[in-house]
Amino acid sequence: MRDILLTAIIFLGLTQVISRPYVGVYLWTWLSLMNPHRLTFGFAYSLPFAQIIAGITLLGLFLGKQRKLNVWAPESVLMLILLIWVGITTFFALNPDGAFRELDRFAKTILFIFITLTLISDRQKLNWLVWIYALSLGFYGVKGGIFTIATGGSARVWGPPGSFIGGNNEVALALLMTIPLMRYLQLQTSNKILRLGLIGAMLLTSVAVLGTQSRGAFLGIMMIGLFFWWKSPYKLGASVMVGVIAGVILMFMPQSWWDRMNTIETYEQDASAMGRINAWWVAFRMANYSVTGGGANMFTWQAFDMFAPNPEDVHDVHSIYFEMLGEQGWIGLAMFLTLLLLAWIRCARLAKLGKKHPNLKWASDLGLMLQVSMIGYCTAGAFLGLAYFDYIYDLVATAIIAWKISQIELQEGTAPPQEPVPPGGHKELRKRSLFPGRPSALRH
Repeated sequence: MRDILLTAIIFLGLTQVISRPYVGVYLWTWLSLMNPHRLTFGFAYSLPFAQIIAGITLLGLFLGKQRKLNVWAPESVLMLILLIWVGITTFFALNPDGAFRELDRFAKTILFIFITLTLISDRQKLNWLVWIYALSLGFYGVKGGIFTIATGGSARVWGPPGSFIGGNNEVALALLMTIPLMRYLQLQTSNKILRLGLIGAMLLTSVAVLGTQSRGAFLGIMMIGLFFWWKSPYKLGASVMVGVIAGVILMFMPQSWWDRMNTIETYEQDASAMGRINAWWVAFRMANYSVTGGGANMFTWQAFDMFAPNPEDVHDVHSIYFEMLGEQGWIGLAMFLTLLLLAWIRCARLAKLGKKHPNLKWASDLGLMLQVSMIGYCTAGAFLGLAYFDYIYDLVATAIIAWKISQIELQEGTAPPQEPVPPGGHKELRKRSLFPGRPSALRH
């Protein structure tokens, strides 16, 4: 039944793609992030939905006459250069088959990033794209939060099997990146039911992150909380609110959860942590040995035999930074870090727009929430090997699109009018936007 339902939904959506090719972007994003086909048990599990969606979307892109954005920005250029570099390192890879598989998947990701940059050409389409992010991963957040509460936190939350986020650590990172986007959507809607639903989704997703028992995600959620506190004009109130929520959630977690989190301080006694450090040494020595690194998926017995302090402990690298370092060398790591830095700067510029242009408060909200998502990725990603994860490149593209749309609205004067700025000006608006119960006066 699931197979039939999923296939019907996808093919119904495909009927709209030729005339509305941006629908293909939504289908692709939903499929790549949620992996609904991995929740089926029959023919749909292995059907090439992605290839079908990509082909019809490309056809709609060339045949359609809708407005298209200029795809070029420093970040998009760098993504293209990074893809070319990954192609170069694949020719010198220690694990050629594994490297080519990753190159093929990464090339498809970057191709669709450029399609997304082209087709998501106005604010309404952009907001729908953010809804796709939130709903695709929020499904696992709400489901995992309920599961964690029902089991008292004694069992771990896992992602869809056979997908990029199948592991507990991987799904924790994805959920962590999604919570701020739920907050953005909550700021943009005036519907009370939707607002309450999004608050509930954020709380349940936070519970699900803890329920994964991922130590990296636990550090990530702490950093996100610290960032919110730093940005809040009501630091005492924010501290009390966060403290109460965190206390209520943590009091339900079992002793096994606390024991696992305590290993952060005693990593020398934890075999998993020491295995990661062993793999990090492999990455460092590989990058120093070869300018092109070892190529994607290089962390095999051969690499450990050549470079590991302990060759017998073959372990996944579990770090976006050391993954890039070992597989793409110092050059690849520099590109990756520069891309994240450029995206952060872009988001910071977005976050400042609302101060000068009240009608662009939506862009300020989105820029700030994208920064929070990036904090989650960069913190938890230090302990997870998701350097090629679609989601982070999607969010970089989202920042570029938001900037271009905001500039179009400024040039054309098409931003819809909004309510007057309240007494206290933009300072008061920033205060309001940080609390769910006090919606911004500049919301659409």
